[in-house]
Amino acid sequence: MTQQATRLGVDIGGTFTDVVLDVGGELFSTKVLTTYGAPEDAIVQGLHQVCDKAGVAPGAIGQIIHGTTLATNALIERRGARTALVTTEGFRDVIEMRTESRFEQYDLNLVLPEPLLPRNRRHVLRERMGAQGNVLIPLERDEVVALADTLRAGSYESVAVGLLHSYVNDAHERMVRDVFAEHLPGVMVSLSCEVSPQMREYERFNTTIANAYIKPLMKSYLGRLKGRLSEEGVDCPVFLMHSGGGIISLESAAEFPVRLVESGPAGGAVFAADIAARHGLDKVLSFDMGGTTAKICLIRGHTPKTSRVFEVARSYRFKKGSGMPISIPVIDMVEIGAGGGSLAHVDAMNQIRVGPESAGSEPGPACYGRGGARPAVTDADLVLGKLDPDNFAGGSIRLDADASRAAIEAELGTPLGMETTEAAWGLAEVVDENMANAARVHAVENGEDLSSYTMIAFGGAAPLHAARLCDKLGVDRCLVPPGAGVGSAIGFLRAPFSFEANRSLFMTLSGFDPDAARALFAELENEARIFVRSCDEAAEILSDYKLYMRYAGQGWEIPVPLTPAQAASADAAEILGLFQDEYVRLFGRSVEGMEAEITVWSVNAFTRLPEVTPVGAADDVGSLDPGKTRSVFDPAQGRAVDAGVHPRESVATGRTVAGPAVITEAETTIVVPSNRDARALSDGCIDVHTTEARDG
Repeated sequence: MTQQATRLGVDIGGTFTDVVLDVGGELFSTKVLTTYGAPEDAIVQGLHQVCDKAGVAPGAIGQIIHGTTLATNALIERRGARTALVTTEGFRDVIEMRTESRFEQYDLNLVLPEPLLPRNRRHVLRERMGAQGNVLIPLERDEVVALADTLRAGSYESVAVGLLHSYVNDAHERMVRDVFAEHLPGVMVSLSCEVSPQMREYERFNTTIANAYIKPLMKSYLGRLKGRLSEEGVDCPVFLMHSGGGIISLESAAEFPVRLVESGPAGGAVFAADIAARHGLDKVLSFDMGGTTAKICLIRGHTPKTSRVFEVARSYRFKKGSGMPISIPVIDMVEIGAGGGSLAHVDAMNQIRVGPESAGSEPGPACYGRGGARPAVTDADLVLGKLDPDNFAGGSIRLDADASRAAIEAELGTPLGMETTEAAWGLAEVVDENMANAARVHAVENGEDLSSYTMIAFGGAAPLHAARLCDKLGVDRCLVPPGAGVGSAIGFLRAPFSFEANRSLFMTLSGFDPDAARALFAELENEARIFVRSCDEAAEILSDYKLYMRYAGQGWEIPVPLTPAQAASADAAEILGLFQDEYVRLFGRSVEGMEAEITVWSVNAFTRLPEVTPVGAADDVGSLDPGKTRSVFDPAQGRAVDAGVHPRESVATGRTVAGPAVITEAETTIVVPSNRDARALSDGCIDVHTTEARDG
């Protein structure tokens, strides 16, 4: 990647917008409250703050990398454009029938999530492609014109087109787009053959609908952002972080906004993977907790785990199948409504419940003094002494502890007959247990034992809760890197330009066609490289190759990585061996004598990143005595204790801070309970570990 002297990373979250300026390797950062009505306002505000800190003019910025949860929030909150689906006759109800599987077998009152579009917004055309791409029923242009008139009368802003088997032959979908361009010139159109050209109608249709649903919103926002930056004298390329952990152009993002669904969290995973590589950690649990959500990701071999399908807004105990499937290349993580702004209440069974509803930045938790009256996680953290009311978000927000106590007492303490501190502890324990449960489910789904993992915690709220979460998960060690409060924005600046192209082409290994395989890989590589080259005209572009394979009769596939040489040779026997090795690694055994099948082909093109510098060892220089203390509730003892207060800049390399303690900085606070110690490493990371790990 071509290195720019001055680069800006921007992460818009549900509560805060994080801004990081990189000037020749030196980072300057800030957090400002997200402005929902015009998110670009918060970006401009933060941009000026970091430029002032660095002593540079906004016009000196050479590149902006941007990630956002706007797309995700629009899907979760169902506040996208008025959208229609156009599909093949007989397949109108695919998105409502789902896969006909039950994500909870024994719940007799199971309620399935509602489809994104109601039935009266789903329209059909009489046409049919065969599974091999042959035309079974031709599409008549007059029928498409008549449908365009119907859609015009429905005042639709956006249309998703998902026809049967268009991933093999897209002629009918392209005819629909051409007719709509002529008869519905102001309506945006998303084709499934472009958005997600893969088999499985439910996932493909749902992904295309999601793209169409958020496209007007995101296109408008990105256009306003570009214009607003120009007004501020910032005339540089703007790129977007995508859900697969790479960077794409603003134009590509506007056309395929569904690829931005996990852009902010993906930046955090890239950030954690970079830290893991510097410390030589092969098994890492990335924990990102912000103001609205918490994200948990497994990182093996310095690389975040990836997937072809991601579920937005899982509604039932974090279980697979209970969310909205989005079939795009994505870093595989679990995301739950557990952030600093997550609101608490008492349910009908007199139990404390936290999230997924969030106070966000408007009005924010009760302690913000912006009109919020219900208690949030941040209110509990303040009452428990974890936060300094005079030094929150770098002192930009003065927290009102009395408002927090009043909200907790009114909503939790009085209904449950608890003292305020006890109710705050209950709130904190519930949210920590929610996150621990999500991490356990994610680990089980991936066949992993978290006790052998190291946690990397970042995001404004994660260092406050990381040690307690480690205790619940049996994790001995947690690293809190420098800049943890704005970790995702830093991750944007460390990500490559990349684009992954996927295509469904069913092929058995007994009928393997080497020429067709090589041609498809070449086509996908060219498609991916064009996207990457649009972002960087000079950088070296590398490619990763992958097949998704299964045994005949199985319902789902496993990813099988190929080297460039293996993709070029396209040898059936070699591919079978790679598949069997991967199958044994995942499931412990292969299935002898069973036919193997390829369903999806994938090429990821990306720019080369600089080699990371390993972190050197830090000599132990003894313990650091606190200059002052404050009362902090210690969950390890179940009571308030006097905890040492240490500014992070005072904890020199090799110095140990004994718990209970808090390590404070402008954008977050690290809580060290009495059963753990913290030690500063040579790269500035704070290593929070159990006292047993230290003694051992």
